[in-house]
Amino acid sequence: MCDHCGCNQEKGLKDKVIEVIDSIRPMLQNDGGDIEFVELSEDNTVKVRLQGACRGCPGAQMTLKMGVERLLKERVPEVKEVVAAN
Repeated sequence: MCDHCGCNQEKGLKDKVIEVIDSIRPMLQNDGGDIEFVELSEDNTVKVRLQGACRGCPGAQMTLKMGVERLLKERVPEVKEVVAAN
């Protein structure tokens, strides 16, 4: 805990990743889709599951790489890559 305001500045990597995914979720939900955090591997690969309209969408891979992965790497530089979980 921070001595000044009580905030938790020592957030773990997984918590940071989930926070970013939660911030992305409304954009996907606006298009009838959703995203679920599945796992953060030891090599900092993030596994997610696209749901709803995103599942099976021809643009899902582009959404994953150009949207989700780009934002995650921008906000959490330790992330290696984002992949879809089966």
